[in-house]
Amino acid sequence: MTRPDPSTSEVQAVAAGVPAPTEPPRSAATDPPAPAATEAPTKPGIDARGPRFGAGLTAALLAVVVLLGPSRAGLALLAFVAFSFLLGTAFGTQGTWQGLVFRTIVRPRLSAPIELEDPRPPRFAQAVGLVVTAVGVGLGAAGALVAVPWAAGIAFVAAALNATISLCLGCELYLVLQRARRRRARR
Repeated sequence: MTRPDPSTSEVQAVAAGVPAPTEPPRSAATDPPAPAATEAPTKPGIDARGPRFGAGLTAALLAVVVLLGPSRAGLALLAFVAFSFLLGTAFGTQGTWQGLVFRTIVRPRLSAPIELEDPRPPRFAQAVGLVVTAVGVGLGAAGALVAVPWAAGIAFVAAALNATISLCLGCELYLVLQRARRRRARR
C-alpha cells in the first residue's frame, strides 16, 4: 500500500528529528480493500440496463407499426422487429442491433452496473417476442393485415413495461416455468 503525500507537519517533524507517524500494518485477511465504485461485478451476466434500453427502442418501433395500421409498411416494420427478436433469441440481447447501440453509444457514458443479470430470462423473453411478432408477420403475409397491428400492440405492451418500469413479462414467464420444472423434478 502506498502512503499519501506527506503533510507539511510530517515533513517538519522529520526535519526536526522527530519520527513521522506510521500507519498500522494492514493484512489482507483482516482488512481487505474495498472494491472501487466503478468496478464491474465479476459474476458472469449482462448489464440489465441493456435489455431495458433495447426494449425502449423496440417499443418505439412497435408503436409505429400500430400507428401504420393494417398496411404493407406496418408488415415490413413488424418483420424487421421480428428479425430483431430472432437475433436476440439466437445470440442473446447483447447480440441484437439494440445491444450494439447500447454497448457502443450508451454504456460508455454510464457507470458500471452494481450487479449483473442472468442472460437466460431476457433471451427467453426475446423468443416470446419472436413468437408474437412472427404470428403477426405470418398472418399479414397470408393476407390478414389486420393481425399486424394487433401483434404489434401485444408486443408493444410487453416492451413498454420492460422499458418503463423494468417489468419483463417474458423474463417472469421464464422464472415461472423454471419453478414449475423444478417442482416437477422433485416429485
